Amino acid sequence: MARSKIEWTESTWNPVTGCTKISSGCKNCYAERMAKRLKMMGQPNYANGFQVTVHEHVLEYPLLSKKPQTIFVNSMSDLFHEQVSDSFIFRVFDIMEQAYWHQFQVLTKRSSRLIELASRVHWPKNVWIGVSVENEAVKFRISDLRWVPAAIRFLSLEPLLGPFVSLNLCNIDWVIVGGESGPGARPMKEEWAKQIKEQCIEQNVPFFFKQWGGINKKKAGRILEGRTWNEMPMNYIDNDKKLSTINHSS
Repeated sequence: MARSKIEWTESTWNPVTGCTKISSGCKNCYAERMAKRLKMMGQPNYANGFQVTVHEHVLEYPLLSKKPQTIFVNSMSDLFHEQVSDSFIFRVFDIMEQAYWHQFQVLTKRSSRLIELASRVHWPKNVWIGVSVENEAVKFRISDLRWVPAAIRFLSLEPLLGPFVSLNLCNIDWVIVGGESGPGARPMKEEWAKQIKEQCIEQNVPFFFKQWGGINKKKAGRILEGRTWNEMPMNYIDNDKKLSTINHSS
């Protein structure tokens, strides 16, 4: 596992690397750029570049880390990719259940496969499941997610490529919004982010604003309407095993 600079997690764990593009949000995939760079650097887990590859030797890494932490699963892939076998997915879930002291965040664009397997997976309380939804064209992923029996269901509206005028957040526990970053980044309009934030407030769903994005995402920052938005799910148990309250940081 590796420490992460992603604002809404602490570490990443990649038992699968590599992916293929399925929607417009994939156009400027940061993981693809990083995988190519890691292959050139000789990193053995990326010998296949961005081809889908499973790594059995890293499966037990969360069990070796005894300090509780929040872990983003497959930041460099999609666990529910069609080239990942059902049996391997079940093994990943088994490890997450064994490592009960961690919180695991799984994010997918492949909500149809998620629905297909949801009833065959045991969903431990420490596993969160989310879908990436970049625009209205893939809004169906939210409806798919709604019926998954996970303790926490969340949306990653990143890269946000258009407005969401009407979001039904029933059975959704958390919403992340962020603009696209890196070469060729497509701009996110402020009104899109504000509109989603207002809908989260109206429906009492925690809102996390990750970044504006752009070529220099650090310079662009993550201030929306004069403050940062770091809200977390209400039933999130933090690393001190205390019930976390929503963080209204300013």
